[in-house]
Amino acid sequence: MSKLCHKLWQRVLRALQAYNPPQFTLTGLMGKTFAEKALARASGRSSVRAGEIVDAQPDVILSHDNTAAIWRLFKQIGVERVKHPERLCITLDHAVPAPTTQHAQNHAEVRRFVEEQGVVNFFEVGRGICHQVLSEEACVLPGQLILGADSHTTHFGWLGAFGAGVGRSEVAALWATGELWLRVPESIRITLKGALPFGVTSKDFCLKLIGDLGQDGGLYASVEFDGDGISRLSLESRMVIPNMMAEFGAKTAYLPPDDAVFEYLAARLPRRRVPAPVHGVEGLRAMAIYPDPDAQYIAHYTYDASTLEPMVACPHRVDNVVPIHEVRGVRVQQAFIGTCTNGRLEDIAAACEVLRGRKVARGTRLLVIPASSEVLREAVARGYVDILLEAGAVIGVPGCGPCMGNHMGVPAVGEVTISSANRNFRGRMGTRESEIYLASPAVVAASAVTGYITDPRELL
Repeated sequence: MSKLCHKLWQRVLRALQAYNPPQFTLTGLMGKTFAEKALARASGRSSVRAGEIVDAQPDVILSHDNTAAIWRLFKQIGVERVKHPERLCITLDHAVPAPTTQHAQNHAEVRRFVEEQGVVNFFEVGRGICHQVLSEEACVLPGQLILGADSHTTHFGWLGAFGAGVGRSEVAALWATGELWLRVPESIRITLKGALPFGVTSKDFCLKLIGDLGQDGGLYASVEFDGDGISRLSLESRMVIPNMMAEFGAKTAYLPPDDAVFEYLAARLPRRRVPAPVHGVEGLRAMAIYPDPDAQYIAHYTYDASTLEPMVACPHRVDNVVPIHEVRGVRVQQAFIGTCTNGRLEDIAAACEVLRGRKVARGTRLLVIPASSEVLREAVARGYVDILLEAGAVIGVPGCGPCMGNHMGVPAVGEVTISSANRNFRGRMGTRESEIYLASPAVVAASAVTGYITDPRELL
């Protein structure tokens, strides 16, 4: 009897959570945010509101080296086959090539899982970081829902997709059932106006934002960007923004897709390993989701791009942000350019602009790790790799590299690293007794040349 009562009570609670009375303004029904529209689509409902619980079916399920651990959890569920293997996207990127026998064994288990389950979207060691690779392969399209066992799955907001990180057990459940309950997040609107000045990047904008509002400023929110300052940015600069919103606490982040995004994807649709639901720019445009003009946000912030300057996040918090002149002269032993945040061709080009004709300072080392094999190939073709090697930089295999501290580029005790990555908490790069500063690739390159934190505008 108690079990029956419990089940009935659970149904009552669920019904209460799902109840969503219409909300009105003086002009009629209130508009919807991107998050509300995207999760309505993913749950097969005509309408949802922030705060509701929905059973969402993602279009893409992401995992990487952690696939082996997820597989072990999956086996405990008692299900033998993944429900939608065509929706899985798996990369080997966090520790590549394998630095230990344990890592090699882990990779071997992932390869076995891929073969047994018939996973088509599998990308081997050296292809690159999951978020970059899935973008290049057009695995994620506008308006789609991607859930991944990686916190920076917010990255796919640059495509106008709803990307969110979830835990390993949740991914195992997704493999088994194809769906997961999600709470529809409230939304924060951030408007960027104008053009960034010389020497200032979208990474500086993100650091400024997080520094102003705190690393929990967007906690479980959908952070939705707009403004001509966003549309003026190159595609690679746009990618930085939703990626960094994981450090803002965001559940997801969104940039409105435009023709530049549609054309990027349309050119890559033939590379997809599973059939695309649409073809061409027009088809992609039809998939896109945009918030309504009268959508309701819990906060709205506006930034003038022309007033921004190079910023640096100081140890040991990503929101411990100051203008670069406040930390100018801090001695650095290691400089690192790479990661899913800033390892693209544009970032390498910015570094080469600083490094051309210069050498890395004595006592400082510069590590450069392209985000993907595609980035590396183009960097070679454009002569960027020659410039890097001539300057004394070390080039790594496309992947995450030193970012998470378990492979390559681990600092010594007492050393200072300036990095283009996204996190700088104590021990992030493998050594608790070291310090990490975060900055744009140009700042990292300038600091490598002088041996201390330097504003690249001083060298250009």
